[in-house]
Amino acid sequence: MTRMQQALSRNRLTLMKTGSYYLIHISVAAAVAYAVTGNLWASLTLSLLEPTVQAVAFFFHEKAWARKLARRGPQGMLST
Repeated sequence: MTRMQQALSRNRLTLMKTGSYYLIHISVAAAVAYAVTGNLWASLTLSLLEPTVQAVAFFFHEKAWARKLARRGPQGMLST
């Protein structure tokens, strides 16, 4: 198995969550942009950039939290 396949396999749940979050975010961003601009093409264009960047940030945010919880042990956030 290649490194890429291993990374995809190891991060499957986070990638699935990232994908669903991305679709919801684009939908909300497009609706808001359309309400502001009244222009369908402008709203679709504007709604793709910001959610794409946010999806990448979300993936790394999830990975950082997973590492933090793993360091805290089996009780996760309940440990002090």
